[in-house]
Amino acid sequence: MHHAKTKAKSKEEKDQFSTQGTANLLWALAKLGEAIELNLVKSTFDPFVDRISENPQFSQPDILMSLWGIMVLCARFYLDSGSNDKHSLEKHMGELFSRLENTSPGNIEDQCIMAMAAIWLGRACPVIPYYTTIISQYQSTLRDQLQSSLPSLKIEEEKSLNSLPPVDLLLPEYNMVIDIQGPSHYVGGDFKTRNGPTLLKIALLKKSGFEVIEIPVNKLGNQDSIKIVIEQIKTKLAVLPKVYGSLLYNSGEGAVDEAYVTADEGGEFSDDCYFTAEEYVEEPIKKTKKRNRRRKKSVKTAD
Repeated sequence: MHHAKTKAKSKEEKDQFSTQGTANLLWALAKLGEAIELNLVKSTFDPFVDRISENPQFSQPDILMSLWGIMVLCARFYLDSGSNDKHSLEKHMGELFSRLENTSPGNIEDQCIMAMAAIWLGRACPVIPYYTTIISQYQSTLRDQLQSSLPSLKIEEEKSLNSLPPVDLLLPEYNMVIDIQGPSHYVGGDFKTRNGPTLLKIALLKKSGFEVIEIPVNKLGNQDSIKIVIEQIKTKLAVLPKVYGSLLYNSGEGAVDEAYVTADEGGEFSDDCYFTAEEYVEEPIKKTKKRNRRRKKSVKTAD
């Protein structure tokens, strides 16, 4: 009898370890973003995702971690293909989200995961996260010089679009987002290999119909490089039609153009990448807090 109880307890502990281990592994693989080749990630993910679907005993933290990991993988496939066709993993995403719909996550990270899942799946968002906004000196400089170069251009800052973390700059007349990416957006801070959170945010913005320009902060290190970036933005704006109406609160899948642009030293655009960056910026990014009395602040977003 004692042996049977010990065996049963051992199996329960093993199952618990398996669920926690699965969620941790999905989260860790997703966090690495582009550091792991996409096909390798898929072959690694598949058996663990199946295990999640077959196990109804996942705790809420494990479900949230797994949901986030699956979303990042879906984001990678979406960005790689440029297609709005649903990926098979979205079925698992929907199942996990359904387990959370009647819950009330208490921290901003969990709220953000639920909001992003709702956007991706086209469902009603059960929570509305509140974000603290912070404006970097690089962001202020780019905004001021872009505004000086195009005085009539409407520029908004730190807008939370579709309950996503705020974007640095929004050009609403063109549904264009400009995000200045610090080292925390890249694996190891290399300014080349985007991590999971960055890929997921970019994919969700694109799915919502926004044109997205990512600028590594080491492209803004001096006045000459800033001028090059501004000229490239102006070139991009010249070929984009102005929009009438807004996509800011549209949670469905909007029309998606190629949303990344490569900025080379000649000022030309390529439609298959984001602004490239070769050098690592050693100095810390200086921040200045932005006052905004119209929005509640509770959590800082990281550059």
